[in-house]
Amino acid sequence: MSSVSYHISNLLEKMTSSDKDFRFMATNDLMLELQKDSIKLDEDSERKVVSMLLRLLEDKNGEVQNLAVRCLAPLVRKVKDPQVEVMVETLCSNMTSEKEQLRDISSMGLKMVIAELPLTSSGLTLTASVCKKITSQLMAAMGKQGDVSVQLEALDILSDMLGRLSGALVSFHSSLLSSLLPQLTSPRMAVRKRSILALGHLVPCCSPALFSQLTEHLRAELSKGPSTSMTRTYIQCLATVSRQGGHRVGEHLEKLIPMVVKFTAVEDDELRESCFQAFEAFIRRCPKEMSPHITTVTQLCLKFMTFDPNYNYDDNGEEDEDSMDVEDGSDEESDDEYSDEDDMSWKVRRSSIKCLEALISTRHDLLLSFYTSICPALLARFKEREENVRADIFSTFSALIRQTRVGTCHHSVTGGDGAVSREDEPTVTLLKKQIPAIVKSVHKQLKEKSVRSRQGCFSLLAELAHTVPGGLEEHIPALIPGIIFSLTDRSTSSTMRMDALSFFNVLLLSHPPQAFQPHMQVLLPPVISCVDDSFYKITSEALMVTQQLIRVMRPQGQTATAGGFDLKPFIREVFTATMKRLKATDIDQEVKERAISCMGHMVCHLGDHLGAELRPVLTIFLERLKNEITRLTAVKTLALVATSLIKIDLSSILTEALSVLGSFLRKNQRALKLATLTCLTALVTHHAAAIKSAALEPVVAELPALVDESDMHVSQVSVSLLTSMAQTCPSSLAKISSSILPGIFTLIHSPLLQGAALAAILDFLRALVLSKVSNLGYSQLLKSLTEPFLSSQSSPDGSGGVLHRQSYHSVSRCVAALSSASPKDTPATISMLVQQAKTPSSPESARVLALLCLGEVGRSGSLGGNKEVQRAIMEAFSSSSEEVKTAASCALGGLAVGSLDEYLPPLLKEISSQKRQYLLLHSLKDVISACPAGSLSPHVESIWALLVQNCESPEEGTRNLVAECLGKLTLVKPETLLPRLKQQLRLGSAVVRSTVVTAVKFTIVDHPAAVDSLLKDCIGDFLKMLQDKDMNVRRAALVMFNSAAHNKPSLIRGLLGTVLPHLYQETRVRKDLIREVEMGPFKHTVDDGLDVRKAAFECMYTLLDGCMEGLDILQYLDHVEEGLRDHYDIRMLTFLMLARLVSLCPAAVLQRLDRLVEPLKATCTTKVKAGSVKQEFEKQEELRRSAMRAVAALLSVPEVERSPVMVDFANQIRSNADMASIYQSIQGGEGGAAESMDMS
Repeated sequence: MSSVSYHISNLLEKMTSSDKDFRFMATNDLMLELQKDSIKLDEDSERKVVSMLLRLLEDKNGEVQNLAVRCLAPLVRKVKDPQVEVMVETLCSNMTSEKEQLRDISSMGLKMVIAELPLTSSGLTLTASVCKKITSQLMAAMGKQGDVSVQLEALDILSDMLGRLSGALVSFHSSLLSSLLPQLTSPRMAVRKRSILALGHLVPCCSPALFSQLTEHLRAELSKGPSTSMTRTYIQCLATVSRQGGHRVGEHLEKLIPMVVKFTAVEDDELRESCFQAFEAFIRRCPKEMSPHITTVTQLCLKFMTFDPNYNYDDNGEEDEDSMDVEDGSDEESDDEYSDEDDMSWKVRRSSIKCLEALISTRHDLLLSFYTSICPALLARFKEREENVRADIFSTFSALIRQTRVGTCHHSVTGGDGAVSREDEPTVTLLKKQIPAIVKSVHKQLKEKSVRSRQGCFSLLAELAHTVPGGLEEHIPALIPGIIFSLTDRSTSSTMRMDALSFFNVLLLSHPPQAFQPHMQVLLPPVISCVDDSFYKITSEALMVTQQLIRVMRPQGQTATAGGFDLKPFIREVFTATMKRLKATDIDQEVKERAISCMGHMVCHLGDHLGAELRPVLTIFLERLKNEITRLTAVKTLALVATSLIKIDLSSILTEALSVLGSFLRKNQRALKLATLTCLTALVTHHAAAIKSAALEPVVAELPALVDESDMHVSQVSVSLLTSMAQTCPSSLAKISSSILPGIFTLIHSPLLQGAALAAILDFLRALVLSKVSNLGYSQLLKSLTEPFLSSQSSPDGSGGVLHRQSYHSVSRCVAALSSASPKDTPATISMLVQQAKTPSSPESARVLALLCLGEVGRSGSLGGNKEVQRAIMEAFSSSSEEVKTAASCALGGLAVGSLDEYLPPLLKEISSQKRQYLLLHSLKDVISACPAGSLSPHVESIWALLVQNCESPEEGTRNLVAECLGKLTLVKPETLLPRLKQQLRLGSAVVRSTVVTAVKFTIVDHPAAVDSLLKDCIGDFLKMLQDKDMNVRRAALVMFNSAAHNKPSLIRGLLGTVLPHLYQETRVRKDLIREVEMGPFKHTVDDGLDVRKAAFECMYTLLDGCMEGLDILQYLDHVEEGLRDHYDIRMLTFLMLARLVSLCPAAVLQRLDRLVEPLKATCTTKVKAGSVKQEFEKQEELRRSAMRAVAALLSVPEVERSPVMVDFANQIRSNADMASIYQSIQGGEGGAAESMDMS
């Protein structure tokens, strides 16, 4: 410590030197010392350093002053609180000094000190104390009307302080407001502007009463009809308050909007601009409260977006364009210089257009009406003469197109709803009608000198191509000249050329090749010229476009002269330019990769035209394959070339390439492994004749490690490669029985195996049997598959051994696959399986597997007429083991699928006899699910009659199965059966209604189906069951509604207005359904309405994904708020909903934040009674963690610090060790938590 003190003393001594260089060097050394984390000052050193630095602020040398002020920031973190207060006091007194330079340097110092004040709980005392000192001094400085520069500096510092430390200034908010409001009437515009800025920073954290006082003051002042200049200031302040205060201004809008509307009539352009900026802020921050005023604001925007009193727009289009050319010539000097300096009308037009953009971006529900009102008006304004305004018009129109695309994607993707294609959307239909007008408006502007206009056009057209793929096809001849102009104009910036290339790429990807073939003569030269450009980003974009042009020249599978297009004249030009970039090694990584990919496409599509040039290209591909930087791209390119339909000869590089690719399978890079496996599969499949078995040995050696349940996708691709090898190079698999097969059998017995990975293994086993590789025959494979199940330790529920239930189903499908590949061995296998199923002494696991295998083999129809199999299955129904009976049910279903006419009638007869009904219904469900509609049609009536008879079964499990069968059967003949389901609603009892509504749930599948259009017409009738008197029917209707919202949101979107009130009704706690049950000496409360409420909240959660735009979010939040105080299960759901809402519509959540925080706080602070059981503690802990996740989501919203209630809760979490630890564990570590909690 003494050495540090000594060093500091030396520096302080040098700072008193008369030589300015000594002072400068000493101050610089001190700054470096203060920046070290290790330095610690004793009390005396602290006092001396602070005193010296404050003195150096008045140094005669400016450079010394600047260094001294830069030392203050690190010093705040090194010295104790009293010294910080001394610094602040001195700086504040200097602020009112007569010396301007001292005022400026002290102002800078104060800003630095404020930026370093601690926000953690331990430092809040100092921060509050310092803020108190600074605030009182600044308010005094603001009152000095004589010296404007002092006022401006004071307002600047106050803005900084409020922006960072508003929470610490709560006690001063009222006096600050009183000091700032008079500044709005200052004669100096600069003072008024900075006062508005300071008020903007005050608004987020001030109390509701102060916020109301501020808005009321502004309203009162505006109602007095002040001067135009003052009106402008008040409107600007109103816009700032709305932007910063967000939803809080909503309750005052009814009074404010009419006043702002009135001021748009005043003949002052800047005032009108301020009015539209205020409207924009209102629309973005308070969308719901603005709803009644949308029509008025839209009309005003449409009126003033054409406001150009000093310019006459000629109606003749040609003259229009010529006049614009003249104007643009004068615009070239700068974006901010205009032809007439006194003409401010462009500001009005721009602000009204920005207001329209806010409207389009926030009100997706009004999109259809925008196409009739706003769209034509925007199109008419593409002729706008001012460049900045024109750019905003393009941006607004792009927003309209983007909203159309976002809406259609949201409808079709998030809900898995393919029933309504994008082209059928009404908004897309309206957009399509506008395409000719859009192209007509932009095609001449694409040849304008103005870069911003062209960029706006390209951006707009790219959005259009994304939203309506193929929509510009007939207009391509009109667009090509504009693209070529931007690519060839030498005066054009590189950014412009990149934008043109990027749009051209989008156009090529979204339109058919035939549309471009006639224009290849003019399109290719400018693109090739860009490939040779010196700027790597242009080259990269140009190579992507060239790649697409190669596809245009000759799409896959097309002959060289198809469609009368001759590609030969263009091949040499494209090849030479691409080859030059492919050979170069001293170029950017992105260009290297794109050159490889582009040349790969050339070889793939045009390889038969390259002749002698092909071999050198393949050699370069091999070199790039060996290079660590380019190997991934080279692997993908080689895979592309291997699958080419023109059969490229790869024999020159194949052996070496296989060796290199084999080595990649060892690399710890998953993307490279997957690409390599895909490439190897392509090579083995398409070039087997050129591959020797020895060349595949390095590949086969690496495969055992890749077949593992830890990565199912890699396993699946590896097995697909093995299948290809078995089919084309069976000799290469001679040695896999000891290396790869054990891993594959382990995978088959894994509980994780399903879907695509299982399908790949089934294909492999079939290929292996058909390949007739020695020692890998049918019997050996069958033995390896079934052996683990023959042990008496194994059991189907997984309790007695390592085998999982899923592995039984996997193995049974594998056995069926082997049987289908070797029909001659099947009879012996069937006899063995029947014997195992019939023998009571066989292990249960062996009997279960045997039955499942019989069912899977029977699906192919190969067991029709086999009475022995049928007898064995029916006997199994009498087994004492539930697992055996279930397996028998699956087996019977499989047999019936394969031989429908033989097995279905007896199955229906058995179900009618009421014996083993539940198990047999499972078999029937299997039949209905798996059989094609054509073969099932003759039996539909008999099945329907049987199911309707059992709709009122006393067993709930049986009724649920009947409902599932009814729903799936309806999919077979929807036009006949759906009306019958509807009829059952009127005829049946409550139990029948519940079964029918549940059946409708099973008609809603997650892919397009014939039933969709019929269901859309009548789903409203089924949803009326939400009003049924019976609670179970209402619950079934809610579950069905949830299924529709999840799988096919388009079915219910139009009905939300009538359905939501009934849905919300079910979220309420009903006291008449709560009863007390006596359990010995204890009383237990039972809520019979809980299941229905839970189903209702689950529906609400699902609606957030597919039907967001149909919800009134504030009304929705009312019910979420009720759920936050409900039962444990419902609170868990509403915490999830709240976190989801934060990401989807943060503005609406912020509006209700103060009401939502209380139940969250109550959950986080509740403790379980000391005598409670362990489960109660675990339940409460999980509840708290779930609530804290919702809190973490809320704290991630940037504007959340504007809520004093939330800030207090954040401080409470920080100061409570228990809550802080939960929060930190959710955030994934102490560092992240501390950072995001750093707010006050």
